[in-house]
Amino acid sequence: MNTELESLTNQIREESAFVDQIISEVSKVIVGQRYMIDRLLIGVLSNGHVLLEGVPGLAKTLAVKTLSQTIDAKFQRIQFTPDLLPADLVGTLIFNQKEGTFTPRKGPIFANVILADEINRAPAKVQSALLESMQEHQVTIGDSTYHVPEPFLVLATQNPIEQEGTYPLPEAQVDRFMLKLKIGYPSKKEEKTILDRMSNAWLDMGTPAAENEFDLRAVASITDIMKGRQLVKQIYVDEKVKNYILDLVFATRRPEDFKINIGQYIQYGASPRATIFLTLAAKAYAFLRHRAHVTPDDVKTIGMDVLRHRVIVTYEAEAEEISSEDIIKKIFDEVEVP
Repeated sequence: MNTELESLTNQIREESAFVDQIISEVSKVIVGQRYMIDRLLIGVLSNGHVLLEGVPGLAKTLAVKTLSQTIDAKFQRIQFTPDLLPADLVGTLIFNQKEGTFTPRKGPIFANVILADEINRAPAKVQSALLESMQEHQVTIGDSTYHVPEPFLVLATQNPIEQEGTYPLPEAQVDRFMLKLKIGYPSKKEEKTILDRMSNAWLDMGTPAAENEFDLRAVASITDIMKGRQLVKQIYVDEKVKNYILDLVFATRRPEDFKINIGQYIQYGASPRATIFLTLAAKAYAFLRHRAHVTPDDVKTIGMDVLRHRVIVTYEAEAEEISSEDIIKKIFDEVEVP
C-alpha cells in the first residue's frame, strides 16, 4: 500500500504542475483572493459547480473570466436579469420555412465554463432551467435531449446586500452547488496593489488596448483537466477520515448523538450530497497541495464551503442571530478529529 501511495504521490506531483501554472496566470490579474481561486479550481477538478456570494467589486466575475482564459476551453458569460427566459439559456426550436420543420438552436449553456452572473436576478423558471444541465449534464429542447460539452462547470455569482428585484435560489437548487463561497474584502496591502495595477487598465477597458492587457496565456487544456479528475479519483481516503466526514454530516442532522446541544437551531441537516461533495472537495484540495492522500485538516479547510448552504436554521436560530456558519463551527469544534 505504501509503495502504491508513493507511486501515486510522484505521479500527482508531476501531473498537477498545471495547477500552479493556472494560479500563476490568474495572479497576474487577481490580487490576493487565493481562497476563491483555490475553490474555483476545486470545482473544476471535482466536477462541482460553485456559487460565489459577495458585495459588488470583489472581482468575482473577473476571477471566473480570468480562470477561463487560462484554460483552453469554451467560456460563456450569461447576465441574469428579470426578463430572461429559459429559452435564452438553453436554446429553442426555430421553424425552418423552406423545409417546413423545426430545427434546434442551442443556447449559451453549451459551453465548458458558464458564468451565471447575478443568478438571483432571474426568476425561478430561469433558475430551474439550469437544474437539468447542472445535475445531468444534458439539456432538453423540444422532445430531444442534448449533452453539454465536457468538462461542464457552472460558476454563479450573487449579491447578498440587495433584496429588491431578486429571486432567492430555492434550497433544492442551492444543494446542486458543490461549494458556496463567501468572498470578503482584500487587505489594505492587497488593495494598494489593486490600485497600482488596475487604475490605468480601467481607463483602457473596452478598447483594443485592453485586450489581453495582462498577457494571459492558456496554460491548461481540457485534456489536462480530465487527467486531473482521474487522479483526484485515485487519491487515498483513510477509513478514519471517511468516518470523520460521516460524523460531521450526521452531526448536522442529529447533533444530540454527538452531545452537541444545538438541535433546536437546526431545521434541516446536510443532505447525502454533502457527504459525497465533502469527500470529493477534500480530494481535490489534496491534489492542489500535490498530495495523494486526504488529511482531516483538508476536510476542515473545505468543510465550511460545502456545508454552509446545506444546513437550514430554524426561526429560533434566526431570532437569536445564529447562522448556519455558527452551527457548523460548533460542530467542527465538538466532533472528534481522528
